[in-house]
Amino acid sequence: MSSFDAGWLDLREPADRAGRDMDLLSRAARVAARSDPPVVVDLGAGTGATMRALGPLLAPRQTWRLIDRDPALLAEACRRAAEVAPSGTVVEQVEQDLGDIASLPLEGATLVTASALLDLLPDTWLRAFATRIASLALPLYAALTYDGRTSWCPVHARDADMAAALNRHQRTDKGLGSALGPDAAPRLAELMRRQGYAVFQAESPWVLGPAQARLQQALAEGYGQAARDLDLLPAAVVDAWLVFRRREATTGTAEIGHLDLLALPPDLRDR
Repeated sequence: MSSFDAGWLDLREPADRAGRDMDLLSRAARVAARSDPPVVVDLGAGTGATMRALGPLLAPRQTWRLIDRDPALLAEACRRAAEVAPSGTVVEQVEQDLGDIASLPLEGATLVTASALLDLLPDTWLRAFATRIASLALPLYAALTYDGRTSWCPVHARDADMAAALNRHQRTDKGLGSALGPDAAPRLAELMRRQGYAVFQAESPWVLGPAQARLQQALAEGYGQAARDLDLLPAAVVDAWLVFRRREATTGTAEIGHLDLLALPPDLRDR
């Protein structure tokens, strides 16, 4: 499974932080804190954005097990943790691809987390993952899963076509099989309920304005690349849409839908 560029992760982090549902984030922190220190395993950790979002809600003594296949991103996560995390924070780096679910080091965790990850994964992975999580009776906090909803202002006549292209591209193989894309969060919720878990969900959209013009423009480029990769629209149509979106990002707005999910085993339902 491919990694993301640190520049893109940094560009999106403020929107991620603002979009996260605070009730679910706070509840996830309470669940993690049932042991001292809490031990949080973060899948696809990148530069540690989940640690920076959740860590301040935990006690100063906390342990994070960051799992990512990119050693450069893990090193950056540790560097940033040393600068901003509480002095009692212990960070463990695990360089590993997520494909081998059975070998993921989940034992001893008080919470498993993942952010902006599920929509890149296939149904076979989610089914095996739900089974492993339930076998260990671990709580799961999965945030910022893209849900397929896009809204731009001002409107362009090709907005729906470009969103459809992106959503179709989201369902292509990202390294582990055909991804679920916008269907991932509802599917994981269904799978965890089958395991007897209580599942809580909330919307966590990016709400972007002119202050986030660079992110709007980067998003538009991504939509354009998706349409080109799949050859779904004439190149002139894509190019015209991109010209419009680049220009309007400095004064316009965008809302990109995401979902947050918290899944709790039976013994933690009331946390």
